[in-house]
Amino acid sequence: MRIAIAGISHETATFISTTTTLGDFANGFGLFRADQVIERFRGANICTGGFIDGAAKHGFELVPLLWTFAYPSGLIDRADYESLKSELCERICEAERQGGRVDGALLDLHGAMVVEGIDDGDADVIEAVRDVLGPDRPIVVTFDLHGNHTPRRVKAADAIVGFDTYPHVDMAERGREAADILVRTLRGEIRPVMAIRQLPLFWGIRCQVTAHPPMNEVMRRVHELETRPGIISITLATGFPWADVPDVGASIIVVADRDAKLAQATADELGDWVWANRERWYTPPMSVREALAAGERAGRYPILLADHADNTGGGSPGDSTEILRTFLDLGLREALLLYMVDPVVALQAHEAGVGHRVRVSLGGKSHTIQGPPVEGEFEIVEISSGDFAYDGPMYAGLTGTMGPSAWLRKDGVSVVVVTSREQPLDPAFARTLGIDCRTMRTIALKSAAHFRSGFEKLAGSIFNVDAPAILTHDFTKLTYRRRIRPVFPVEIRPDSCGTAPCVIP
Repeated sequence: MRIAIAGISHETATFISTTTTLGDFANGFGLFRADQVIERFRGANICTGGFIDGAAKHGFELVPLLWTFAYPSGLIDRADYESLKSELCERICEAERQGGRVDGALLDLHGAMVVEGIDDGDADVIEAVRDVLGPDRPIVVTFDLHGNHTPRRVKAADAIVGFDTYPHVDMAERGREAADILVRTLRGEIRPVMAIRQLPLFWGIRCQVTAHPPMNEVMRRVHELETRPGIISITLATGFPWADVPDVGASIIVVADRDAKLAQATADELGDWVWANRERWYTPPMSVREALAAGERAGRYPILLADHADNTGGGSPGDSTEILRTFLDLGLREALLLYMVDPVVALQAHEAGVGHRVRVSLGGKSHTIQGPPVEGEFEIVEISSGDFAYDGPMYAGLTGTMGPSAWLRKDGVSVVVVTSREQPLDPAFARTLGIDCRTMRTIALKSAAHFRSGFEKLAGSIFNVDAPAILTHDFTKLTYRRRIRPVFPVEIRPDSCGTAPCVIP
């Protein structure tokens, strides 16, 4: 049994004006080919790491093709995308010329990839692989929780397996599940059929954290339904609202064994319940000062502020300035911001050196909505090349780089300035600079929820804030041109039903 594995992955924020190129894929998590895929991801907590585990469990031969991931950003350049897709398909053909028939494929995709001229990039990848393999060889695909799923990709794949956790700590587990489904299909034990239920719903980010109410109740229902006879897998996707595509929004995909009616009935049952309780999955944005005041009232430290509108993990530039400006205006002590993306200031710090003071114009360089730069003199406490190893559980077993970086401090406020756009998943990189996050009273993180995977264990209290930035969570402020339906809570207003709003720790 020979199984091809591959991935072309990107979360595309179409409201970002910059274009994502082949260089962004190579310089993101990287571009790996053939055996490099196995060398890089064996034992890693990503879906491809789970595929590799699946090969060890079931004894099938891995046929690694290519794997690449660009950090979330704007539309993908069409020519660069076509180059990647063509290479993927050619590698399947070459693998068959060299080693014989490929029996099926496992694809590690995202679910919110948009290419210039292609609204559903993920479906386009699956269809390209389908064209090579034909209709009879199974394709099983793993997707992020934040996919904007479509009937097109459901038709192209044999089975879809989405993440069950946010932060995403189950990626390898979902890869192993996908491998199990593929092997059982090839052995004739099951014959997967799928159904999709799309929902006109933008799920509030604070209400998606799967370890807390209300999202833990949602996932309990998903897992209970998965125990029913004939159900193979259920994917609930909360969607990615910052992709202006026709099918943007939440959805449910059910994989059943041979019974398409069962798949659709189960998807509709869960979809009806989710929609009936829609106000539970939404909470209005909170301002920075409101969050700080709430944290002080709670008296549990450090207070963590999730700067979700400038979440670099969603494609934002990472240089919005309102939180930093507020920290300085309030004269906070033991306050820390992770991370401000500003290569110019990072280079200034490296040139000046540790222990010196440097006058900078910090942040606010990418777009006017991100706020004006913070002008002032900062002390350079430490500098770094940016290399580090993740603490996990997200990306456990992998290394990363923030590029030339620096720890700057002004009075009681510290800020880590970086070159690369990557959200703070855990304290590992801050620790390389000599920062002990446990000693801080207030920490702001340019992340929506993934920071919880590494920071929640040290947090006293956590608040998501909507400071001005490109990826605002006030969806009424976003100008959609391609979305084809009214959605909650934009055109369908939150006061349309009487359920209680989302409240999480």
